[in-house]
Amino acid sequence: MGGLLSATRMLVLGVVELVGEAHGYVVRRELKSWAADKWANVQPGSIYHALKSLARDGLLEPVGVEPGEGPARVIYKITAAGERELRNLLGHALADPAAGNDEVSAAVAMINLVPRKQAVVLLKNRLAGLEGQLAPTRHGIDSMPEMGKPAHVSELFRLWLVHLEGQVRWTQKLIERLEAGAYDLTD
Repeated sequence: MGGLLSATRMLVLGVVELVGEAHGYVVRRELKSWAADKWANVQPGSIYHALKSLARDGLLEPVGVEPGEGPARVIYKITAAGERELRNLLGHALADPAAGNDEVSAAVAMINLVPRKQAVVLLKNRLAGLEGQLAPTRHGIDSMPEMGKPAHVSELFRLWLVHLEGQVRWTQKLIERLEAGAYDLTD
């Protein structure tokens, strides 16, 4: 499953979990208030598609219909399987250093659904993986000419290193903030 699709699933499941029961317009309004259309590229069509797909997969269940102008709005609630899926998506995005920016952003937006100790453990796993990538990335900067590659290719490794170092610093600081009691998490 791609990062964008995972991020959308995570956000839609998370919003339904947070509000208890919701139809597409409620999910859309909530995500728009977070500017998720900008940082996770979650568009209105993908929200409605995700709701139907998640219901088809048994992760959400319809619990009613809200009448109104235009088509009736189906109201959904998260199922036990949906809660497990949401926890799996959150865990993957917070722990896996290879998780994409959309997934990590969505997980951070939903981090209040994760118990503090678990969030710290997941982020420490992410940090260890990121730190493990530092030495090979630094080595790549110097090894391009030795490998017969054009020297300018090492600029890619410099770019990756800057991104990697930034992720390491951000993850370290987030762990520190969480360990100091920042944010209201489920505890």
